[in-house]
Amino acid sequence: MSLSVKHAAQLIRRFGIGWVAYRASYALRMRLGLLERHAKPYAWADRPLSSWLKAGVPSDPAAYQQWRATHGGRFFFERLPDDLPPSPTLIKQAEAILAGRFPFFERLTFEVGFPPDWHVNPMSGSHIPADRHWSRISDFGAGDIKLVWETSRFGAAYRLLRAYARQADERYPAAFWTLVEDWAEHNPPQQGPQWKSGQELAFRLMAWCFGLYGFAESPQTTPTRVAQLTAMIAAHAERIEQDIEYARSQKNNHAISEALALWTVGLLFPEFQRAARWREQGRRILEAEVARQVYDDGAYVQHSMTYHRLMLHDCLWALRLGELNDQRLSEAFYDRVRRAADFLLQMIDPVSGQVPNYGSNDGALILPLNDCDFADFRPVLQASYGLLQQRRLFLAGPWDEDLAWLGLPPPPEVDPPLLADLHAKVGGYLTLRAAHSWMMLRCATLRDRPSQADQLHVDLWWRGINIAVDAGTYLYNGEPPWNNGLATTAVHNTVTVEGQDQMTRVGVFLWLDWAQGRVHSNQQSEHLRYLEVSHDGYQPVSYRRAVLQIDESWLVLDVLHAPREHPYRLHWLLPDVPYQLEGQRLTLDTAAGPYSIQCVASEAAEQDLLRADATSQRGWQARSYAQKTPALSW
Repeated sequence: MSLSVKHAAQLIRRFGIGWVAYRASYALRMRLGLLERHAKPYAWADRPLSSWLKAGVPSDPAAYQQWRATHGGRFFFERLPDDLPPSPTLIKQAEAILAGRFPFFERLTFEVGFPPDWHVNPMSGSHIPADRHWSRISDFGAGDIKLVWETSRFGAAYRLLRAYARQADERYPAAFWTLVEDWAEHNPPQQGPQWKSGQELAFRLMAWCFGLYGFAESPQTTPTRVAQLTAMIAAHAERIEQDIEYARSQKNNHAISEALALWTVGLLFPEFQRAARWREQGRRILEAEVARQVYDDGAYVQHSMTYHRLMLHDCLWALRLGELNDQRLSEAFYDRVRRAADFLLQMIDPVSGQVPNYGSNDGALILPLNDCDFADFRPVLQASYGLLQQRRLFLAGPWDEDLAWLGLPPPPEVDPPLLADLHAKVGGYLTLRAAHSWMMLRCATLRDRPSQADQLHVDLWWRGINIAVDAGTYLYNGEPPWNNGLATTAVHNTVTVEGQDQMTRVGVFLWLDWAQGRVHSNQQSEHLRYLEVSHDGYQPVSYRRAVLQIDESWLVLDVLHAPREHPYRLHWLLPDVPYQLEGQRLTLDTAAGPYSIQCVASEAAEQDLLRADATSQRGWQARSYAQKTPALSW
C-alpha cells in the first residue's frame, strides 16, 4: 500500500507518530526476518510438558492428570449440563463433522475430510504451505486466509461436546482428540498459516480448554492426550505473548481476544512457570482495552454488530472465569460490559432477535453454544444479562443454553427488555421505534477508523422483516469487486455524489478523509418523531437527511445543495421477495404482508431496480461471511 503525503499526514494525525513508527518498524522486522528469529520454529518434542511446568509439579502423564484434578483452575462447569433439550439439528451437525463436512462461518458447510486438510481454502482449492514461518506467509497469497483459518478455530469442539452432553456417544470425544492430535502433527510450532494470527490462536485455545474440561470424564481423555494438549496450550500462550503488542496496535478486538487467552491460561493452568505473569498481563490488557474500545454510550470501537458480539463473548468468558477462580475483574470492567450489553439490546429486532447487518461481518461466532441462527443475538444478550444483572430478558428458548454452559442458572424471573429510542452520541447511532416497525440511522463523528463508508445509512425493520437492508461483507479478499467491495458507499442506503465514496479508500481495511456526521435535530412528540442529520464527505456539496416517523409511516428526505450540478444517486437495498413496481411505487410481498415504498424526486429522475447483478456488487447481501444471496437494489 502506497500513501500520498497527504494521507501519510492523516495517518499520523489520526493514530499518532508512535503508532505509525511502530507499524513501519514491524513491517521492516517482518521483511528482514527478525520476527522469525524472535519466534523461532521448533518441534513439539523439543518442548514437552515438563519444560512448561513449575518445579514440584509432576510431568509424568498419569501423575500430572491426577495433579490437575485437584489443583487445576475452575472452569465453567464441574460436570456436563444434564437438562439440555434434545437437538436433532445439533446431532446432525456432529455427525457431519465426523463425516468430514465442517461448518464454515455458521452458514456454510464444506467437505474437507476428517481430519480436515488444515491448510486448504475450500472455496478455491488452493493451499498455504505449512513448512515456512508464519511471518513469511501473506494474508492474501492463497485467496482469503479466513477460509484457511476456519477449521483451526476448532468450532467443532463446541458442537461435539454439546452433542456428547445429550447422547454420551464416545465417538464425539474420540473425534475431538483425533482432531487435536492431527492438528499438532500438521502444524508444528511457529510454522504455517495457523500460527500467523494471535487472535486465531486465542480462539483455538478457548475451544481446546472447552474440550479439555468438557471431555475430562471420557475414557478417550487419556493422560498422554491431556499432557500433549496442555503443552500445546502453553505454546499458544507463549506465541500470543510474543506478539501481543502488534495486536494492541490494531486497536480492535484482536487485543481483547489475545489478552483473554493469556488470562485464561494463567487462571486455568497455575502449574505453568509463567502462569502468574500471563494472568496479570492478560488482566492488565483486558482492563485497558475494554475501557478504550467500549465507548461511554456502550457502542463499540469497530463499528460492527458482529464484532460487538465477539467482544461481549470475550468479556463474558473473562468475567466468569475470574469469578470462579477468585480473580474478579474490576468494577470498571463490569460497568463497560454492562454498557455494551445495554447498547446491543437497543439494536435488536424484538420479533426476529436479529440486529442490523451493520459494519464488518466476518461470520465470527466464537461461542456457538445454542441452536439459534447465526444472526440471532438473543443468546449473547440472555447470557450477558444473566451474568451481569441476574435477570432474563426472554422467555425460555434455545438462547438459554449459553447460560448452562457458562455455569449460570437461569434467573427465575423474566424481565422483558425495554426497547426505546436511542441516541448513542459517541458511537453515532440513532434509533426510532414504533409499535410494529423501527429504524436505525448511522450518523457518527468518527474518532476511530471506520470499517465502511456508510454515513447516513438507514436500516428499517417491520414486523420482524428487514425492509431496508445493510449488504454486509461477503469476502475481505476475493476477485474484484469482492475484495471487501460491500464496504463502499454505493451499496448502502444513502446518497452518492459523482459515483464516489464518502471517504478515500487506501487499503482493504483502511479509509481516510473520514466523512464526519452531525445531528442537527432530534425531536419527538406522542405520535411523531423527527431527525435531521448531515455529513461532510462530499464538500462542497452539502448533504442533509431527515427522517420523519408518524406512527407506522416513515418519510426519509434527502436534500443536497452545491455550487454546480452533480449527478446524485439514491440507493435502497431491499429483501429478495416478490414485488410490483408501478411508476415510483414499489410494493414488496413479504411474509408479513405487503409493504409499500415510494420514491419521489424534485426533478425528473431515472430509476432502475435489479437483483443479483452478475457484473457488480449491486443486488447482493451477505448475512454471513463467504455467502452472498440476492437482494433487490433500487
